Amino acid sequence: MIEDKNQSKTDLGSLGEFGLIDHLTKNFTVKQKSTIKSIGDDAAVLDFKDKQVVVTTDMLVEGVHFDLSYMPLKHLGYKAIIVNLSDVYAMNAEATQVTVSIAVSNRFPLEALEALYAGIKTAAGIYNIDVVGGDTTSSTTGLLISVTAIGTVDANDVVCRSGAKPNDLLVVSGDLGGAYMGLQVLEREKEVFKVNPNNQPDLDAYTYIIERQLKPEARKDVPKLLKDLGIKPTSMIDISDGLSSEIMHLCKHSKVGCDLYENKIPLDPQVISACEEFDIDSTTVALNGGEDYELLFTISQEDFPKIKANPHFSVIGFMKEEAAGMHLITRAETSIPIKAQGWNPIGDE
Repeated sequence: MIEDKNQSKTDLGSLGEFGLIDHLTKNFTVKQKSTIKSIGDDAAVLDFKDKQVVVTTDMLVEGVHFDLSYMPLKHLGYKAIIVNLSDVYAMNAEATQVTVSIAVSNRFPLEALEALYAGIKTAAGIYNIDVVGGDTTSSTTGLLISVTAIGTVDANDVVCRSGAKPNDLLVVSGDLGGAYMGLQVLEREKEVFKVNPNNQPDLDAYTYIIERQLKPEARKDVPKLLKDLGIKPTSMIDISDGLSSEIMHLCKHSKVGCDLYENKIPLDPQVISACEEFDIDSTTVALNGGEDYELLFTISQEDFPKIKANPHFSVIGFMKEEAAGMHLITRAETSIPIKAQGWNPIGDE
């Protein structure tokens, strides 16, 4: 973590737990009508009336999920919110509230946490959610962030992983592989910096893919876009662990097979050029990279005319009977079994 040596630093112990919470959350305002009681009591009070509630939790751990040598704390706060909201939108729901808990070691002064919470506040403002609670505690190993996101959805609009049918079309929002290639660039520049701390990297050619890694966006727009098009997906999942892993999740829960077409996978030109520079196969990156936070979903073939010309979506595959298995159909029209080689948070380092 690069710090300004001249910046004054406030020790967290001087505030105490409740003083710290009060300080970090004093500028958070309530926007949602469903938030009856926010931060400041034993628990938040929420009223969703006739809606169904979706709840999801994610944890980010320093050294496992992020590296503070190139991840600014404000960006980290922003990303911590986004990765949770993405799961809410994957249920075809609207995100409404979050709680944020942190464990922090004594190497972080108050000013560092102010930067983290500035990112959280920015995300809350852009995505129109309320921060309604959380916890702070000490850590012996660095920084840990746990976010719980809450959302609402009409009962007949809920979309799970389990509704895909044979002959459905597989569709993805946006483009894939950018976050992984952004990470490759950042890791390379970190190694260069270690050798020569005076070297200033020129990252202009990598703006898009670095932003995909450091400041991802959740696809809040997709549930509304689909509703406006008159489409209810038969299944949906967000792409956090890589396209291949997410396809396997959809197929397993829906008990179907899948053909994924390599020539249909959407790739940004910056991803393609970075893959060439790093001598990495772009399809491998799209399949296994993860952290794109796009939405992957299936639709009935009857809905194809509604979606075919939409620039936000790409039809990339075709769902089959479970016995057919899951395959990548290559540009050479050969069939290769899909295997999960994406991010495994419990795997070996």
